[in-house]
Amino acid sequence: MAPSKRLFFGLALIPFALAGSNSHIARSLQYHEARSSTPSGFVALGPASPEKTLTLRFALSQTDPEGLISALYDVSDPASPNYSKHLSKAETERFVAPKSASVNAVDAWLREHNISGSASSPAGDWISFQLPVNQANELFSANFSTFKDARTGIDVIRTLAYALPPELQGHVDFVHPTVSFATAAGGHKSIHAKRTLVDATKRDNVPAACVNGTTPACLQYVYNIPATPAVNKDNQLGVTGRQGGIAGYSFLETFLETLRPDIDPTTNFTVIGIDGGSNNNSLPGIDEGNLDIQYTVGIATGVPVVYVFVGEQNQDGEYDGWLDEVNYLLAQENPPQVMTSSWGAYEESQYSQPVTERLCQAYAQLGARGVSLLVASLDEGVGCSPANITNFEATFPSNCPYVTSVGGTINYDPEEGWFASSGGFTNYFSTPDYQKSAVSAWLEQYGSQNAGRYNASGRGFPDISALASGYPIYEGFWFDTAGTSAASPVIASMLALVNDRLNSAGKPPLGWLNPLLYSEKGVAALTDIVSGNSSITCTEDDPSPRGFDAVPGWDPVTGLGTPSFDKLLELAGL
Repeated sequence: MAPSKRLFFGLALIPFALAGSNSHIARSLQYHEARSSTPSGFVALGPASPEKTLTLRFALSQTDPEGLISALYDVSDPASPNYSKHLSKAETERFVAPKSASVNAVDAWLREHNISGSASSPAGDWISFQLPVNQANELFSANFSTFKDARTGIDVIRTLAYALPPELQGHVDFVHPTVSFATAAGGHKSIHAKRTLVDATKRDNVPAACVNGTTPACLQYVYNIPATPAVNKDNQLGVTGRQGGIAGYSFLETFLETLRPDIDPTTNFTVIGIDGGSNNNSLPGIDEGNLDIQYTVGIATGVPVVYVFVGEQNQDGEYDGWLDEVNYLLAQENPPQVMTSSWGAYEESQYSQPVTERLCQAYAQLGARGVSLLVASLDEGVGCSPANITNFEATFPSNCPYVTSVGGTINYDPEEGWFASSGGFTNYFSTPDYQKSAVSAWLEQYGSQNAGRYNASGRGFPDISALASGYPIYEGFWFDTAGTSAASPVIASMLALVNDRLNSAGKPPLGWLNPLLYSEKGVAALTDIVSGNSSITCTEDDPSPRGFDAVPGWDPVTGLGTPSFDKLLELAGL
């Protein structure tokens, strides 16, 4: 299936009424990115004030981006002689640092127009600068306008098209934020109205350890997770916090006293604030922060947990803090060896393809340095394309092939695919090499199901899964919650415990997982989920729910299946 709604990228002839820039500049520019219309969910309010100051970024052309991906595979493929020989910060940056010619061209252009720029990434491949709307319209032959996000009520300034001056062609990959219109949605709380998720799963065969729900004791039983404390304090587990996800210190203490009485209830976590983020317990919050922290501290016994809290003072424009966070991590000599994020966007098309590709490549940098990056696949089944409601929609950042996407299961013996587990295929990235065999096998046998509603040549997700329902958390009172935003922290905790054992054995951490998981040994180490399905009704006119089934082998509901700690240890060579 062709992408349902894509941006033009590169030379384009766009029939828009653009800014009234002077004719000499307008004639010398070629349109670089463009949208044909205002995207769904946004309302155009008119031209932005000419004096309004914009903060923009140039994504500079990098020295050897293909070399980075080759190096990532080289250190992550268990069949490679360089497996687990992860790159240093300096070695990684050499691949993505901008070419000197590009730096010189951009510096000269900025000086010519009396604009000050500054590097805004560790490798210098992003340059930030400020200028008024009227100058931006003139220099980029754009029409920066105000748009209201109907879902949040927030006004943003964007343009439907822009061009690059000839002297920047080949040196700047794109300008940001310009044609991307994103509304970030986090965790399992952001299910769109008028879309009904259909739960047809029975809950039976509950083991004794799970009669009180998917508690730490239940997870230890189901996945053979040890209660033995980790011993290496330099082995860290990072958790992304965002948008009000306050994690309560006293709540964690009560949680541990009740559900992990075998460990010190004062066990705590470290907070790092980015973009003004703060885990201020005097502020109201949503349950995501407590879920993520209680089920990392409560599962990864003894592993130091770092809560990387991204605030709302974002410096990265439409990236909504995603780029700020990864740049912070890349700037560290020793970032956490495992990161888990329960946040994402339900529609990958909210971000333009160039914007998504550059962020995904930043995740590849982390992987090359030995970081395992897990993300919740989110909780909307196959999703609903905003451009064509009959088509499915991939989520972000699970669409990135360099993260490990975590789907959801339900029930215990056996586990089944969870009805809301997001999964499918992206329009932005082709099927990666490590996944081709598994996805091809699924397409051959089951690809006719919903054929034409998804991109059969795209990266498939999720990669693996874990239990996603019945999680009791404490916020002054007890209640159960659900979501792949619970599954991802659990698997991340298991990996952190494996890394602790690797550290004690003098071995490097697991790093980017996907080539290992999709290897013959990796597949054998996972429990295949062969029943259940993801079901969604996108509009009231849908005759019946549609989705995918969990089947033998990889599937776009549960991926390759669920892990077991003992088998992960064996897979890691322990």
